[in-house]
Amino acid sequence: MKRLFKTGLVVVAVMAMMLAVAGCGGGGEKARETAGEGDGQKQAGKPQKLIFGTEPTYPPFESFDANGKMVGFDVDLIDAINEVSGLEIEMQTYDFKGLIPALEIASIDGAISAMTITDERAEVVNFSVPYYKSGLCVAVRSDNETIKGFDDLEGKKIGAQTGTTGEMEANTVPNSQVFPFDSIAEAFMDLNNGGVDAVINDYPVTAYYIANKGEGKAKIVGDLRTSEYYGIAIPKQKPEVLEEVNTALKTLKENGKYAQIYQKWFGEAPPEYLPGQPPQ
Repeated sequence: MKRLFKTGLVVVAVMAMMLAVAGCGGGGEKARETAGEGDGQKQAGKPQKLIFGTEPTYPPFESFDANGKMVGFDVDLIDAINEVSGLEIEMQTYDFKGLIPALEIASIDGAISAMTITDERAEVVNFSVPYYKSGLCVAVRSDNETIKGFDDLEGKKIGAQTGTTGEMEANTVPNSQVFPFDSIAEAFMDLNNGGVDAVINDYPVTAYYIANKGEGKAKIVGDLRTSEYYGIAIPKQKPEVLEEVNTALKTLKENGKYAQIYQKWFGEAPPEYLPGQPPQ
């Protein structure tokens, strides 16, 4: 009786294993079939949903409109990447200073947030080919006649966004007081209120602010301090995502969609080498 009971258990166990194997096979096949469905561009093996971080207070690259919808150059670029790659990238909001740490531990799949490619950042994350050329500028209140450019900032109060190249550059000014802000909008507000003497920030964002929100209150002085390139940051643990993004950027350049997006937000054609490696 004990032997028959044991034999029965063995038979039940074997049958259970066979059903489990069959179930796994069916589920895997169904997953592969589902991956092939949709718009025809998705392919099996590609990541189907990715989370990219962004700091959405940086127009014209990313911000919320009056209806609470995220808009901007970076937003349109991600939408276009989704269209040509079959990826499903969803943008989620982060503090800018939190993006690199999140990428280091791969808690997000990427970040697009007007992020300058620097050697320091490239040590801990990978970057796509450059998709925008920028540079740092100095902004002051419209009635300020003493600060003509970067060389006049010594001993002054300087505002910048935390974790940005603007903050890095501000920290090189001798005898200055650097005031870091979580968003560039807060820095400009403090400039208007007289809390800081100047703001160091990326030129296109500063120009956009002055034209749309700070007209008559602020102005750009001097020449651009740097020449910088933005890239899409990807965790080093996800080289396949980097490859997908770079392939998509190449396609968008070739099919003219990148130039259309650039023209929409900046009113001019992009440099011929963008997106791609900048001229040496």
